[in-house]
Amino acid sequence: IMKRIVITGSIYSAIFNLNETCTDDAAVGIFVLGLPYALLHSGYSGLFLIILAAALCCYTGKILIACLYEENEDGQLIRVRDTYEDIANACCKKLSPKLGGIVVNVTQVMELIMTCILYLVVSGNLLLHSFPYVLVTEKTWSVIAFVTLLPCVFINTLKIVSKLSQLCSLVHFFIILVVMTYCFTQIHQWSWAKFRLSIEFEDFLVSVGVIIFSYTSQIFLPTLEGNMKNPGEFRCMLNWTHFFACVLKTTFALTAFLTWGEETKEVITDNLPSFLQTLVNLCLLTKALLSYPLPFFAATEIVYTCISRGNHSNYRSPLFALGVRGSFLLITLLMAMFIPHFALLMGLTGSVTGAAMTFLLPSLFHLKLKWKKLSFLEKCADISVFVLGFLCSLAGMVCSVKGLLEVFGGM
Repeated sequence: IMKRIVITGSIYSAIFNLNETCTDDAAVGIFVLGLPYALLHSGYSGLFLIILAAALCCYTGKILIACLYEENEDGQLIRVRDTYEDIANACCKKLSPKLGGIVVNVTQVMELIMTCILYLVVSGNLLLHSFPYVLVTEKTWSVIAFVTLLPCVFINTLKIVSKLSQLCSLVHFFIILVVMTYCFTQIHQWSWAKFRLSIEFEDFLVSVGVIIFSYTSQIFLPTLEGNMKNPGEFRCMLNWTHFFACVLKTTFALTAFLTWGEETKEVITDNLPSFLQTLVNLCLLTKALLSYPLPFFAATEIVYTCISRGNHSNYRSPLFALGVRGSFLLITLLMAMFIPHFALLMGLTGSVTGAAMTFLLPSLFHLKLKWKKLSFLEKCADISVFVLGFLCSLAGMVCSVKGLLEVFGGM
């Protein structure tokens, strides 16, 4: 289940001082727990993929932010757009002034809501395994987790989300510390012979998805950059955070895989001794619940903003905003409880929305808005990223649809 999480937030504001922005650990999110499993199926190429994915996601983040700016008559860069939606509308204004924004908003909301649902699914699963002697079903545990999230309907500012996400980051680093500490106590068992030289293509595709989507945070970058005290430091910040994320992920994945080798499980915490598993599972539960407000707040704000743009004063009232958030909260619970095979559906959605928001749209928008000012190498880079994103999306869709067909065929 964990490897299907394709959206998390951003550790960036924990490094640089921001005013009001969302902070979480996108570059080192829950996804990192699946990286040792990815190395199991990708071997030495997995280490290269971790580095390549960091470079590509850092690059698409930069070109996305570049689309927010235009040069004035004096050659100075002026921020003329504020959101991902504004960029999309600028690119599609000849076809329809609002077409691009609608596509981007629908894609973002789908991805964010699916992420919220998955956090509930993960929470129910973790509670079930943490308290196996309590005669309660996984769906009931999901409802219990949902009750703790009810205060989310009252979150109306990014400051609150920021504080929760900082706590989430601390919990996550504690989990990583526990796993790596245990791995280093088993250093006498490490062997490079555990790495595979030959790999299965389909298993390799799974590894590519796990690695690439562990870096995604493009949805939040325009808001993040706009709320920085010094936006001029954004590119430098992006470089350093992706560099440190890459180092951390490589170290974590390598030490964990060298410890368990062929016995490496999909979520590496399942390899821990039982006395550590319970502790880590409860920490993961805390992290999942603290992670929920970020995508939830982002999704509801997008919908509320789109609805309240007209002149209808009723749609701009605090009570209406509360109703929107309450409706979304209830939708996430219902879908978490009643959608069968949610992990596979999440994989299918992530293959479409995740690749689109991370690779396809940033490179396409950059080519559209900056074509005349781009060098030949920059054009080649954007086209290469677009093609790579398309192939990753297509491969992920094929694998997910195949999995769904196998499951429903078995039924």
